[in-house]
Amino acid sequence: MSPTTETLTAERILEATEEVLRRHGPAKATVVDVARALGVSHGSVYRHFRTKAALREAVTKRWLDRMFDTLAAITADETRAPETRLRDWLAALFEAKRRKAGDDPELFATYMVLTKEAGEVVGEHLADLTGQLTRIIEAGVASGDFTAPDPRTAAGAVFQATGRFHDPGYHRVWERPGAQEDFTALVDLLLRGLRGTV
Repeated sequence: MSPTTETLTAERILEATEEVLRRHGPAKATVVDVARALGVSHGSVYRHFRTKAALREAVTKRWLDRMFDTLAAITADETRAPETRLRDWLAALFEAKRRKAGDDPELFATYMVLTKEAGEVVGEHLADLTGQLTRIIEAGVASGDFTAPDPRTAAGAVFQATGRFHDPGYHRVWERPGAQEDFTALVDLLLRGLRGTV
């Protein structure tokens, strides 16, 4: 089936946009390039995304949200102890970010630029992540495993403390020797703090 005979959906446009960004980078990629890749007019793309900025914001959100389902599943898994969930959640976040940087460095570099433009999208993403952490810490407080007077503040502190292992600005240190050991040591320390045993 040729690109012009398939139904044009927002998802197809986002997939094409990602490929165009990978090839041309954020400075040179245009809506016309995306339309050409899809075999449609640029007006067809604009019917789904009213501006170039809206398209770039949507593709950034899609990229940021890719790991969200895995993290949400860990957050919701009440069959595991809160400490295990917290450790697994932080490890999954670190691994997802490290995989993005290592598997597709061109696209990762592109998204480093796009996330600076998409402040609201990034802010919502960070709020979602700290919301998940808050729920895990609340479960730990409720079970007596954690002693955090304000789980939301504790979640923010945990997120900030582990920033070196998920903030894209640190991507160059993620593959250095000892990075995994440093991550494990930090998580151990944070868990001792949440248990009140530091």
